[in-house]
Amino acid sequence: RLMLKIAPAVALAAQKSGVAQRPIKDIAAYTDKLQQFVYHSGSLMKPVFAMAKKAPAAKKRIVFAEGEEERVLRAVQVVIDEGLAKPILIGRPAVLAQRIERYGLRLRPEIDFDVINPERDDRYRSYWETYLSMTRRKGTTEQYAKLEMRRRHTLIGSMAIHKGDADGMICGTFGTVNLHLHYIDQVLGRRAGVNTYAAMNALVLPDRQVVLVDTHVNETPTAEQIAEITVMAAEEMRRFGLHPRAALLSHSNFGSSNSESACRMREALSLIRARAPELEVDGEMHGDVALDAHTLRQAMPDTPLKGDANLLVFSSMDSANIAYNLLKVAAGNGVAIGPILLGCARAVHVLTPSATVRRIVNMTALAVV
Repeated sequence: RLMLKIAPAVALAAQKSGVAQRPIKDIAAYTDKLQQFVYHSGSLMKPVFAMAKKAPAAKKRIVFAEGEEERVLRAVQVVIDEGLAKPILIGRPAVLAQRIERYGLRLRPEIDFDVINPERDDRYRSYWETYLSMTRRKGTTEQYAKLEMRRRHTLIGSMAIHKGDADGMICGTFGTVNLHLHYIDQVLGRRAGVNTYAAMNALVLPDRQVVLVDTHVNETPTAEQIAEITVMAAEEMRRFGLHPRAALLSHSNFGSSNSESACRMREALSLIRARAPELEVDGEMHGDVALDAHTLRQAMPDTPLKGDANLLVFSSMDSANIAYNLLKVAAGNGVAIGPILLGCARAVHVLTPSATVRRIVNMTALAVV
């Protein structure tokens, strides 16, 4: 990140002193170019960061469930420096102070960030009592509610949002997506009119940007779920300033097979077209056909897709997750955004243990907007 601070400062100093032979007319544009060089996800995230910086303070309170984790603390430093959010860290104050000093960070409690102490917090009783009232008929006892509200940081963060103490949450730097989603669903639930959650990942590849669903939540989604996931993913892509072109992927290519998964994708296509007639979507098709508009035109001349597909919809979580991880390493040089949680009632994102500092920063900006 030093390059983004030092290089523009040196350039400005050179211009003021008259040393610069080629003055930079637009420092902001120069800084943007540097950011895209340092962070390959910068071009995709640029509109999101712009919106996050302009967001009202009332939307910026983002709680970090794993507040003591090194990557989270380093990401929070960037978040504060960039003015993206007002962080709330779930963690023990003494441990936070020790690690902030160890990592050489400039974070100041109660000035730069707030703390929810899982061991001792004035809100503890209110939180566990509310959780108990929500889940008493699902087998939760008073003792269990008290215990969970001490040890489950994602549950604490979800309750902070529910009680109005936070606006969004980042979690998942350790543990499984399903475990985190369990507590999110118990407290926050799904968005009105939505029947399923899904995980969406974006990849910045050398010659394109692609989005993949569902990479982490639904093992074998039904046709109805695939349709809903596709529409939600397309809506999310528009927030990035991307025009979605969806391809329903399969081993079958436009009716070449009548297997269960192929029929499921064909049914999903009909549902999507009825639900979102404005969306460019086609299938079921092979992956290579989806990524090459010329090949697609040869296979299906009347396809509504007006270019290479950039929203890749898979018939199973296995296929989506495998494709995502292969592309991330082999073609994307590890430049990934997500997982972006679709379908939740509030701004919550469940990351994975492989999340980098930059990915945490990116997801924080998304949670704000």
